[in-house]
Amino acid sequence: MKYRKFGSTGLAVSDVVFGGGFVGGILLHAPDDTKRQALRMAFDAGVNWIDTAPSYGQGQSEQVIGELLSEMDDSPVISTKVGLDTERLDDIAGQVEASIEASLQRLKRSSVEVLQLHNPIRSEIGDRAVAVADVLRDGGAADALERVRDQGLAKFIGMTALGEAAPCREVIASGRFDSAQVYYNMINPSAALAADHDFPGHDFGGIIDACKDRGMAMMAIRIFAAGVLATDERHGREIPVTDDFEISREEELARRAWGVLGVDDQGNSPHGTQAQSAVRYVLSNPDISCAVFGLAELGHLEQIIEAENSGPLPDEVLASLKNLQG
Repeated sequence: MKYRKFGSTGLAVSDVVFGGGFVGGILLHAPDDTKRQALRMAFDAGVNWIDTAPSYGQGQSEQVIGELLSEMDDSPVISTKVGLDTERLDDIAGQVEASIEASLQRLKRSSVEVLQLHNPIRSEIGDRAVAVADVLRDGGAADALERVRDQGLAKFIGMTALGEAAPCREVIASGRFDSAQVYYNMINPSAALAADHDFPGHDFGGIIDACKDRGMAMMAIRIFAAGVLATDERHGREIPVTDDFEISREEELARRAWGVLGVDDQGNSPHGTQAQSAVRYVLSNPDISCAVFGLAELGHLEQIIEAENSGPLPDEVLASLKNLQG
């Protein structure tokens, strides 16, 4: 396992991070022995980070992590999140305080390494999204998270760079956050493009450059595009996080990528399985601090570890994968 600098925090993070979310769902849906084995395999392979959130299974993910880690000698980095109720933005500090206290109780910890704002950021409030002002104003989310950090309940604070690119870049430019979750995968690499790039899909242009300017760590999320890049099977947990998400269109873009990579009918190519190619694509970007993966079964973890060990995709393959959205 290789490790990368986590922005300016001084932390070193494994290339791949164990995601405790709903889409992969192994910590939510698998038998206890399988959950335990998944963490054991990840730690033995060198994974040193688990990313979770209160919304993953309504607290179940955090609770499982807390219970399993209490049985183990391992001490991985833990990141969790706080999702604000946009109907109660008059009490952001109270929401953040209540959320982290509940998370720590479920995780059986006195603190976490990173606490992240989970809401998308847009120009206006709506559908879970918060506006820039709600993040940066006096008494806003940044103030509330900084207070948690000052109290020692989290070492660092992060944001989720979903929603609209320009508002996300504005929050990033404020310098208030140590890290960002960045949507980045083979069929939507727009976060790595310039802010004025004419990207035909949901555009996250300029976000990676904005993070670099501030020395912020970047956790790549949705590296499998809700599973479309990992497997041809659909499990019904393909939850959209962009406005233009259509499963049929994502599948078409994935097919274009498999054509470039030379994927055969069994889902294999000279660069590994479909899932392995997706992991290697994300890790080919040196600006990314880590790639967060979710898995539904233990075999997926073996594939991810093998992909990390294989290193970046060849330069000529990366060049051929450009402009899949055309």
